[in-house]
Amino acid sequence: MDERMLSIASHFAIEGEIEIIKPLGEGFINDTFIVKTVGDTPNYILQRKNHAIFPDVPAMMDNISKVTAHLKEKIAAAGGDPRREALTVTPTVDGKLYWQDNEGNYWAVCEFIEGSVTYDRADTPELAYKGGQGIGRFQAQLADFTEPLAETIKGFHNIRWRFQQWDETIAKDPMGRVAELKEEISWIESRREQMLDFWKMVEEGVLPMRVTHNDTKLSNILFNQNGDVLCVIDLDTCMSSTSLNDVGDALRSYTNTGAEDDQDLNRVSMDINMFEGYIKGYLSERKASMTQSEIDWLAFSGIYITYEQVLRFLMDYIDGDNYYKVRYDGHNLVRTHAQYKLLTSMEEQYERMQQIVREAVK
Repeated sequence: MDERMLSIASHFAIEGEIEIIKPLGEGFINDTFIVKTVGDTPNYILQRKNHAIFPDVPAMMDNISKVTAHLKEKIAAAGGDPRREALTVTPTVDGKLYWQDNEGNYWAVCEFIEGSVTYDRADTPELAYKGGQGIGRFQAQLADFTEPLAETIKGFHNIRWRFQQWDETIAKDPMGRVAELKEEISWIESRREQMLDFWKMVEEGVLPMRVTHNDTKLSNILFNQNGDVLCVIDLDTCMSSTSLNDVGDALRSYTNTGAEDDQDLNRVSMDINMFEGYIKGYLSERKASMTQSEIDWLAFSGIYITYEQVLRFLMDYIDGDNYYKVRYDGHNLVRTHAQYKLLTSMEEQYERMQQIVREAVK
């Protein structure tokens, strides 16, 4: 066994004797390992938290601790199993939520939830329904959460902040690309006022601040062996914002008939059946704890988040591809065009989207 990994794990209050520690998953942001123990004691997930992405890991872990404690209370009160239906953070031997090594890396541990299943993507409206149900339940359980949460990623989904970055990037034009992007830039500018009007409702409290997950892809939901929602995982990005951000983020990925960076725009559109599946699943858990303004703007959430992504891909292309990893020259521009095609497909179907929401809340 890797003695270094064993040494790191030894700083945490892990039950039982460690049998093996090995890498788990691809680790795009964090380095993740599974810690298997001997006998009937729990297994664990050990992660090196990426402090380049999350500059304040202690605050992030504090957010996770607060959120999971609230979830466990709700689950227990409803007669559920808090250790299977919510993440359990395992503290260090001296009671902290993380351990920092000599190189400045932050490590954290949570219990592994046995017998759970994940899916990479939703390929049917039925699975989209389950995904909506998972996030809807997560938000419903946290609807009365009132403790302050730290902002672990500055300006996340805040379009006013994004426009500030956008204006600065356009003014600098470091790669000399602005002149050839008049049409694409007009896509952003023609919707600026609409997007700021939406965000103003968040700033003024018309759309209330909630606990948001901020990474609502299907693979962040665990299912049991029967295919029922078990638990929402990967809480690193939990912050306070409008709950509509989580819905919009999910709709952007669930409903796209093509790839995020599809070079064939004929393949890209919003699948209204996937939209309907997700929204009905979400509202089945969430509608009782929503305000009327949240319901009224639910369908728009997909448009808002997809627009933001068009802006961010185009901004990164103008800036010289410094944020998103690119596989070839012009990759961010291809992403821009593909996401814009998805955006216009949503806009064209917006009336039907609103109708689906109205029908689902009856």
